[in-house]
Amino acid sequence: MDRTRLLRLERQAKARAEARAVMDGVAETVALERGRGAAIAQPPGRAMRAKPYQRQTGLEWLGRKGRLSAEEVAAGKRYGAAYRRARQDPAIPSTLEARPQGGQPAGQSLKALLSQAHGTAQARDLLAAYRRSLLMQSEMVSACDLVCGEEMTPREAAGGDRYGARLEAVLRVALSILARG
Repeated sequence: MDRTRLLRLERQAKARAEARAVMDGVAETVALERGRGAAIAQPPGRAMRAKPYQRQTGLEWLGRKGRLSAEEVAAGKRYGAAYRRARQDPAIPSTLEARPQGGQPAGQSLKALLSQAHGTAQARDLLAAYRRSLLMQSEMVSACDLVCGEEMTPREAAGGDRYGARLEAVLRVALSILARG
């Protein structure tokens, strides 16, 4: 009995040490990401079984900090969705035949492929309209692309606090224009 008890205690100690090492690794990763400018939501409490850390997008972080209005956040989400969809290029097969290998499906059907291409083209048109409403101002378009489309925080996108504040100011102007339009 004594031996089984000692083995159980040893396993528990190893499990606790491993859990502590994992928590230390997570804390180090979170600290490094925050140092790079990433917005990380901290889980409630500090118990071992607490909810995991969650990386926030730039729009979520700015909205939670009260730096953007709800309308501006919504406009940024619309811009980001159009940006990400416009960047999707469907894989075009080397043949127009939907089933090139003896009737075996080779992936998407031609109808699905054309539907996806049509949606991507619509997203490109919508993104172009958003950019025209920003008067094609390169700094505003770039700020929207990085924060709304690539989902970076202003500090991550700009590479530091000084330029991050400037990028955030440009983004706020761009999103207020998009929210009004």
